[in-house]
Amino acid sequence: MNRSWWYRLIFMLFLFVISTMAVIPTFFGLKDDSSFPVKSKINLGLDLQGGLYMVLGIDFNKVYKDEIQNYLRKVESTLNDEGITNTFGKLNLSDETDPRHSVILNDPTKIDDAKAKVREYFTNYLRVTGVNGGELEYGLGKEFRLDVESKAVKKSIEVIRNRIDEFGVTEPEIVSLGSDRIVVQLPGVKDIERAKELIGKTAKLEFKIVNDDISPAVMNEWIEAARKDGIEYKRGQRFSDYIKSVTKYAKDGIPNGYELAFEKVLNKVTNEVENLIPYVIESSTILTGDGLQDAITRIDPQNNQPFVSLIFKPAGGKAFGKLTTDNVQKRMAIVLDGNVYSAPVINEPILGGQAQITLGQGSKEQIMKEASDLSLVLRAGALPVELEFQEQRIVGPSLGADSIATSKKAGLIAAALVFLFIMVYYKMSGVLAMKTLALNILFILGCLVGLEATLTLPGIAGIALTIGMAVDANIIIFERIKEELREGTPIREAVETGFARAFWTILDANLTTAVAGLMLLNFGTGPIRGFAVTLIIGIICTVYTAYFVGKLFFEYYLSKTNGKNLSI
Repeated sequence: MNRSWWYRLIFMLFLFVISTMAVIPTFFGLKDDSSFPVKSKINLGLDLQGGLYMVLGIDFNKVYKDEIQNYLRKVESTLNDEGITNTFGKLNLSDETDPRHSVILNDPTKIDDAKAKVREYFTNYLRVTGVNGGELEYGLGKEFRLDVESKAVKKSIEVIRNRIDEFGVTEPEIVSLGSDRIVVQLPGVKDIERAKELIGKTAKLEFKIVNDDISPAVMNEWIEAARKDGIEYKRGQRFSDYIKSVTKYAKDGIPNGYELAFEKVLNKVTNEVENLIPYVIESSTILTGDGLQDAITRIDPQNNQPFVSLIFKPAGGKAFGKLTTDNVQKRMAIVLDGNVYSAPVINEPILGGQAQITLGQGSKEQIMKEASDLSLVLRAGALPVELEFQEQRIVGPSLGADSIATSKKAGLIAAALVFLFIMVYYKMSGVLAMKTLALNILFILGCLVGLEATLTLPGIAGIALTIGMAVDANIIIFERIKEELREGTPIREAVETGFARAFWTILDANLTTAVAGLMLLNFGTGPIRGFAVTLIIGIICTVYTAYFVGKLFFEYYLSKTNGKNLSI
């Protein structure tokens, strides 16, 4: 054998050893703490190990509202700096898909100057939508709205992924579906309800000053008026929807620049909402959860109860210090997703860059779980949108086990039939082909481990398809060799010519399939991507084993027969 053959043999043996080591932990069920050098296993998809599949709808209306309110202080401050004094106007939600806000000028004659300044400083962000005397109304710019939607989807996917990573789910799949939906697949997740709660929790943390000029009695009248019309908060209802409904009964009583919020009082036994404490708080905020550096669950040594300790970034700590300095002796509401967790009085400026959230009533275990989950979502970041669970499918692990067992059975039967046919029809050459097919499967599984790809049920179908294509490649080679032998070509030359002439046919056939696989990988989701991954890996392994390894085996076989005999 020449030097080139030995080089090719050493490379093939290297791949064989690496692939074998890669699949051993999976096939022998080795634990992570075993002494075996390879720890990674083949990741099984949702359909093989069970888990949760969800389609989440995105509500952009709240995003638009938040954005227009975020610009409220910017517009007010900019106009005041330009000598155009003003006060907050009203939020106009007559069209929730296009919310608008207004500022009221102290000097109505400066309305044209105000319009010019809004256009100058907020081009592309805001557009002037109306003028009524000294009141200037503005809404979001159209291009800016599209940018907000795109960023909201990308940020939502990023936040969900961060939360799932901390939750401990391996190989999740989170992708956008259209412009307003997100698909989440969580293979192997056991606590379904907790996973849903963590994913769907907006976790928007805000620090807002409470307006104590409105008495609790007045606010309770608003709630009672809403209750008489059948508006009450019910479990499972979006809290933001309830607040919106009650606000309609208080719109004339809430000052401009403020909004209604509630503190939920939970029953210690049932954990159900038994009372709602109303607050009127600022609608815009100087400080949000974006200013947080970390959120940690701790135990209060005085009452032995868990709480969430907040540590701010330098800029966030500075903003928190200014907020508390400017509002001493006022109450500051700590608001999470529209729910007021607490509203302590600011006795003195808090300049240490730290704060804490005390949680509701309940057992220590319940509060600890709530504190841990709250810390998790705050660290992972706030969702920029509210999500609606539009579709949910729970796949049990027994179904996945049945799928694996059925696939094994079908695969073994199919392999046995293919091997039997190829050995009977092509004799010793068929035996060599069988060896290349076995290596092909081993290399595919090794690649799945090395690339940390996820194996799904369609992925198994993809492996089966590539094995069929590998058999097809071997048949093309063998038939080419037989053509040469029928023309009287010597055996060694017939084998060399057969492989050479079959190569481009094999490559062309596999390349066209690979292009289709790349399109499925790029545009597909979930099981389709799983099929595409195994298909592409299988095509690469098929070309290598069918042609290069097959040729290696034939050269060895001919060396043993001195090129005088070929069983084909």
